[in-house]
Amino acid sequence: MVLAKVIGNVVSTNKEPKIEGIKFLLLEKIDPSTMKGKGDFVVAMDSVGAGADEIVFYVSGSSSRLTRTTEGKPSDATIIAIVDTIDLYGKTVYRKDGKVS
Repeated sequence: MVLAKVIGNVVSTNKEPKIEGIKFLLLEKIDPSTMKGKGDFVVAMDSVGAGADEIVFYVSGSSSRLTRTTEGKPSDATIIAIVDTIDLYGKTVYRKDGKVS
């Protein structure tokens, strides 16, 4: 699993019928020690209803085809969780509600 931030949407009107109705999001991998983007981007299918600026876990490769949303679909990256909190070395570095200690 990889931590990333949702930074945008990707819209495609012409696509393989198997992926009709699936939302695509643009993600930027993050460094959890600084919570800053690494400048490394990926387009992922959304299986959890993620939105802009949320921190998420995504999986890639064959694991990306193991969700209800992506099973049997041509996928190489899928968002599988929205992150609530990140603790690093005993210190909270991220909370979804913004209240970082």
